[in-house]
Amino acid sequence: MTQRILLLGRKGIVVNDAKSQINMPSLEILGGTSIDDVRTALENGGKLDHVFMGAGIDLDLRLDIVREVFKFSDTTTVHLKDSASGPQGFLPFVKAVLEGLGAET
Repeated sequence: MTQRILLLGRKGIVVNDAKSQINMPSLEILGGTSIDDVRTALENGGKLDHVFMGAGIDLDLRLDIVREVFKFSDTTTVHLKDSASGPQGFLPFVKAVLEGLGAET
């Protein structure tokens, strides 16, 4: 069964790089940089299984995004990356969480 995940970051290049390096046929990977991208993903496809958010997004916006996801879904999980590892830590973070969730990376 295909799972839909949404990768969110302050810069699209970080998100696009992560999307291109995760080769998992069981995932539909969406990307975005804003709360509007979150709303679009939720409205257009309905179900999101997991949302991964980079630390480059302003804290208040991150909290708004979490609220938006949880208002729409009671089954979506949200994963927030630390800021210490920087943008280069985004892909390892996503892969580690996916591996912990039992996905094959």
